[in-house]
Amino acid sequence: MKKILYSLLILSTTTLSAQGKKFFKGGEVQLQNPVEKINMRFANDLPFVQVSINGKSYNFLFDTGAPTVISTAVYNELGLEKKHTSAVKDSQKNKHDQIFTVLPEMIVDKAVFKDVGVVVMDFSVSELNCFKIDGILGANQMAKLFWKVNYSENSLEASQDLAQFNPSDYDIVIPFSPRAQKTPVIETDLQGKKIDLTFDTGFSGRLKITDKAYDIQKALKSIEVYGTSSVGAYGAGKPAPGYIFKVETLSVGNKKFFNEIVATGNASLIGNDFFKNFIFILDWSGNKIYMKQIKNESAKLESFGFGYRFIESKPTVAFVFREENFPLKVGDSIISINNVNLENLDQGGACHYFLNRVENKQNAINVKIRREGKEMEVKLEKKEFLGV
Repeated sequence: MKKILYSLLILSTTTLSAQGKKFFKGGEVQLQNPVEKINMRFANDLPFVQVSINGKSYNFLFDTGAPTVISTAVYNELGLEKKHTSAVKDSQKNKHDQIFTVLPEMIVDKAVFKDVGVVVMDFSVSELNCFKIDGILGANQMAKLFWKVNYSENSLEASQDLAQFNPSDYDIVIPFSPRAQKTPVIETDLQGKKIDLTFDTGFSGRLKITDKAYDIQKALKSIEVYGTSSVGAYGAGKPAPGYIFKVETLSVGNKKFFNEIVATGNASLIGNDFFKNFIFILDWSGNKIYMKQIKNESAKLESFGFGYRFIESKPTVAFVFREENFPLKVGDSIISINNVNLENLDQGGACHYFLNRVENKQNAINVKIRREGKEMEVKLEKKEFLGV
């Protein structure tokens, strides 16, 4: 049985205003071989690839939930020309005006992309800086090829011929509707209601739906939560009440899944904690995703009942399960966990503990916090929630 700790990190699904719709149709790609094997590193439940621009190597996120993006630093290094400015919204509904430009060339192993439309963004915001990403290889760029993805083997392949991947061998077929920037949106049947989910490889979690898309009374089991459970491209959303709940069935394409665990939030997404049980093919020509299950691990929620973010390098409780007499509150400052001092961290130290959590692989922890000037210490045990 798989352990799922409720993730605090979501790299954003990015949506565009109407002005950018035509922008992402341009560009071309050239391959040297019928199938190109692409470097991929699956870490912290997110896929990364190394790309080359002007002979220099950069770290990019492989993200179907966003268009192709380059950092402000890369934009300035290359001296690119601004094409226009348009509003961009992240997964937390935060909106900013961003520069849109055209990248003359990006090489991903032996795949050469030319004249791809990109958004320019600052990746130094909040915890996103810890991943040291220089950009996003996004859906508008992916749509020019067929992709075969296997996280368990760090395997990513690209081709201009779908037949190279033998899609008939895949028993799950999921139709999708692409957004303007080619992000795939799939339909699911949840509690008898049709819900659109962004198929988002930039989302480290499993299943998330907006607050208006469910009936908690129809859930098999549920737990009430409060706080901020995700981070977008422009930072975190505001603390809010919500639920994590178990549903009897959930349909994805021609496949029905049972006893799935779903969280509520600002966006409706399906992400890597679900995808990593499968090999999948992305087909923008036929607007289909083909999946083949390689692991049979059912959803399981184990947690200490809280989550925390590093706000200006200071660990702060950001999310709690609303249990009776639960001792932690949103906003508590964390001094230490299991005697590991988390105060007075610089940015490097904060990133280290953000990516390498002290509580990982622990069944019990001692947490020392500060609230309204007073210090207190609590002992928490990991529990399974929403079990049978």
